[in-house]
Amino acid sequence: MYEAFAMTLPKVYHRFSLLSLHSTTSPFLPKTLFFSSSSLPLAVKRLHSPPLLRAQSRRFVAGKQFKAKSTMASSRFHHLVPVNALTAEDGGNGTGSNGAADATASVAYDDDVESASVTGYRLPPFEIRDIVDAPPLPALSFSPLRDKILFLKRRSLPPLSDLARPEEKLAGIRIDGKCNTRSRMSFYTGIAIHQLMEDGSLGPEKEIQGLPEGAKINFVTWSNNGQHLAFSVRLDEDDGSSSKLRVWVANVDTGKARPLFKSPDVYVNAVFDNFVWVNDSTLLVCTIPLSRGDPPRKPLVPSGPKIQSNEKKNVIQARTYQDLLKDEYDEDLFEYYATTQLVLASLDGEMKLFGPPAIYTSMDPSPDQTYILISSTHKPFSFVVPCGRFPKKVELWKANGEFVRELCDLPLAEDIPIAFNSVRKGMRSINWRADKPSTLYWVETQDGGDAKVDVSPRDIVYTQSPAPHDNEQPKILHKLDLRYGGISWCDDTLALVYESWYKTRKVRTWVISPGSEDVNPRILFDRSSEDVYSDPGSPMSRRTPAGTYVIAKVKKEDDGDTYILLNGSGATPEGNIPFLDLFDINTGSKERIWQSDKEKYFETVVALMSDQKEGELSINELKILTSKESKTENTQYYLLSWPEKRACQITNFPHPYPQLESLQKEMIRYQRKDGVQLTATLYLPPGYDPSRDGPLPCLVWSYPGEFKSKEAASQVRGSPNEFAGIGPTSPLLWLARRFAVLSGPTIPIIGEGDEEANDRYIEQLVASAEAAVEEVIRRGVADPNKIAVGGHSYGAFMTANLLAHAPHLFCCGIARSGAYNRTLTPFGFQNEERTLWQATSTYVEMSPFMSANKIKKPILLIHGEEDNNPGTLTMQSDRFFNALKGHGALCRLVILPYESHGYGARESIMHTLWETDRWLQKHCVYSSDVKADVSVCKDNAEGTVDSQSKAVGAAGGVQELANLDDDQFHSIRRSLL
Repeated sequence: MYEAFAMTLPKVYHRFSLLSLHSTTSPFLPKTLFFSSSSLPLAVKRLHSPPLLRAQSRRFVAGKQFKAKSTMASSRFHHLVPVNALTAEDGGNGTGSNGAADATASVAYDDDVESASVTGYRLPPFEIRDIVDAPPLPALSFSPLRDKILFLKRRSLPPLSDLARPEEKLAGIRIDGKCNTRSRMSFYTGIAIHQLMEDGSLGPEKEIQGLPEGAKINFVTWSNNGQHLAFSVRLDEDDGSSSKLRVWVANVDTGKARPLFKSPDVYVNAVFDNFVWVNDSTLLVCTIPLSRGDPPRKPLVPSGPKIQSNEKKNVIQARTYQDLLKDEYDEDLFEYYATTQLVLASLDGEMKLFGPPAIYTSMDPSPDQTYILISSTHKPFSFVVPCGRFPKKVELWKANGEFVRELCDLPLAEDIPIAFNSVRKGMRSINWRADKPSTLYWVETQDGGDAKVDVSPRDIVYTQSPAPHDNEQPKILHKLDLRYGGISWCDDTLALVYESWYKTRKVRTWVISPGSEDVNPRILFDRSSEDVYSDPGSPMSRRTPAGTYVIAKVKKEDDGDTYILLNGSGATPEGNIPFLDLFDINTGSKERIWQSDKEKYFETVVALMSDQKEGELSINELKILTSKESKTENTQYYLLSWPEKRACQITNFPHPYPQLESLQKEMIRYQRKDGVQLTATLYLPPGYDPSRDGPLPCLVWSYPGEFKSKEAASQVRGSPNEFAGIGPTSPLLWLARRFAVLSGPTIPIIGEGDEEANDRYIEQLVASAEAAVEEVIRRGVADPNKIAVGGHSYGAFMTANLLAHAPHLFCCGIARSGAYNRTLTPFGFQNEERTLWQATSTYVEMSPFMSANKIKKPILLIHGEEDNNPGTLTMQSDRFFNALKGHGALCRLVILPYESHGYGARESIMHTLWETDRWLQKHCVYSSDVKADVSVCKDNAEGTVDSQSKAVGAAGGVQELANLDDDQFHSIRRSLL
């Protein structure tokens, strides 16, 4: 199996053999390096070597695997990550093992022999590679009592072999049958604990002990009293797969970990839920039934044809979902892997079966730990919608395993209208009140779930005790004319209910008194969701002794009034200036008690830290956690205490990519020809001076958005002081290649009143792009002949359309994982809720596939072979490439094996970066519009001229690069080296 993975190659289709040219001079010298000179990796040492020596060293390693790792100086803080990431499972892109890919797929980087026809995975230039390969930061998690912090350690980008493991694509999800989990699930490699001292400093690190070597850790959760941790552990097996998951627990004080179950045959079923703390000493665990046999085998001969029928003439419309069930065998397989046996397990080793085996999807204990709300799904399944719309049963059980009652059994929901704000019929959003021991609430639609039905009220919120008396009916808590959007609970005197309506962008916040029927609900805020300037902020929550979160009430010492805290992003025409307001819920008056420094820093309130005591909080005892950053300083965390508002820094993160520490960032504003104000973030390389260095090649990377008004579209979003975070496939990586990068220029598609935004999509798209390009040219930072455009998903759709309809603006394009033919997504896409048959001309005119004959500029298409995103089937790029090729367009298609909508494996990401850099070098930096001069090139080889602002020429004459074949091209380069 290992050898098979190693021979896997990306599928590359190309019309022309196109070559890239990498710079032989270092684009920057880092100001600070966290290395000793003796431990510098080769790639970093090359930053300090003369250009000619670097070129020679590249020839020496030509054709061989090049390995480069970055190692940071030791620091007890050097792996911290933002707190707001702590609640999410570490399952995103870019969390695999550092350097693991070096031992798997065939990877080569050759800076001298760069024929595009060479097969295998390629590596981008070291300037990019070193940033991507930097060690990841661990996730951060606070204890329930706010006295300890977990450091959940992670690996770097995973190897392709992780993604290549077999997976079952069933009912809209992907399952690793060997582990009985969702496939491609990343993991933590270790857990460390720090005490948070009174002065805000961190105590010494305490590593969790007793874990098996190579343990892969997931689903880390605190017990309510903060004394124990529960998590799952799996191990690598001899065949390269991972074992099934087992539950482990660790004592936080001692740091000792052990398996929860004494029997080694009890494994976690993590296809849906996994485990939950019922109380401080007991967990409810989703396990694989012990009686389960081998997976069902696919019959060699089918029992009959595959038949779907709509003889009842039901109207069933659905977006283009992927990985759906296909036949009876898929149904059996889904049921096999998803069926769970719930088990009650105590820390002392006792275990008890809980209910019958079923496909349990969620478990939610009541705040007083008396009841458990359990959801499950069952047959009949569907071939046209994913499992979230399968029949759903919600039951109430006692925590000891005694069945109480069934709350609802909802039928299969294939017929939910595609119009936004349409929902499932019957009870939905069934939850526990956070401010009560055990009180249920839920919502029921009054319009049949169809947003097009005009009815009042549209939603009703109900509440009821878990075990009602005979004939006791649910109590109506609140009626809504828009669609229900959630509740923030406080107590019997206060709760905030949210409703919204997409069509009008209206959002409302209601104030209700849940315990007082004689107090009428009233509207607190009524505004447009697009109007970010009017956003009053969200109420801050405090943790209760039961482990739930309720609205925090605050009191002043000098008056008896009660206030709440509103935490807002503070959008202004100058950018976001986050704030914290003391808000009187009765009068609407507010006092700003904290605001971010708008001159240099961007600081936000992350969490309330003074919530250990019950009751109202005193303003003088208020303590909050904030994050603080600037354009060039990465995020640090602070404890801010009242009344002095003394800030204590608790982290000291090193810069994640010191090579770009002095990059230049500016939030710029400019105007579209129809008067709409636009914004973008302009990034320039370290040390760049436009008056001295002249215009640069420029990469424009964006993603369109829809609005209902020009005023909303013109508002500024984001802060000029935010730190420039650079992900594994970020366009900002090309700052290291001396590009100017225009990141996120607003591309508003506006449909005012009854007008639909997409009816003028092309017109507004081109107008927005023209304004952005004119602005960077006016500023003198971008060469008009060297501006490339790119985007991912809907940004790829944008890119293709711009090359078709605005070829005068860009020299080339990069389109990743896009959809290009909207007739293949006939029941809506993105924010378009009309069907193909309702808006045929819009679907056709918006599709760049229909304008493939107009695309004359070079376009690079990249797509994951296993894309599971609705609408962006891999077929979209395949068919678009064939349409382009059929019209003689200069194009290239790269299909990444095993990759989904986002790219995860190190080999895939590095190859994507190589493809992108090669495309930009060939068709942007050294485009055919640029003449070459041999004297310039010789200076360039000696490192005295900026390689990104000059062209390559041949000795004895001047030629256009486009007229050179591959052999001539590289012969010239070698002669100059």
